[in-house]
Amino acid sequence: QVQLVESGGGLVQAGDSLRLSCAASTRTFSGYSMGWFRQAPGKEREFVGAVSWNGGITYEDSVKGRFTISGDNGKNTVYLQMNSLKPEDTAVYYCAAGLFASEVIDPGQYEYWGQGTQVTVSS
Repeated sequence: QVQLVESGGGLVQAGDSLRLSCAASTRTFSGYSMGWFRQAPGKEREFVGAVSWNGGITYEDSVKGRFTISGDNGKNTVYLQMNSLKPEDTAVYYCAAGLFASEVIDPGQYEYWGQGTQVTVSS
């Protein structure tokens, strides 16, 4: 069983930055791939980025060059650094974990989810 807790959301202005954290409560993080997703009101949950257990990273096109995923294995924590935020980035952001060999963009394949953290970007 893996519990995920996101933090770091908030209200910012367009062009600002935020760093989201996803802390996993598990004895070992090894073998787990992590994904970041977001869901805006009235929309489906969409892929933001993912990192595989062996370090492969992929991003959704609209966040490439602005968002960066990194991790701290010692803290069992994955981060989503978001720069140059836009109003269209406003959503609840979720992290997810699954035992995959590579980055997975389909939210339905992830086994564990955090509770989400709200990110609001004003224009």
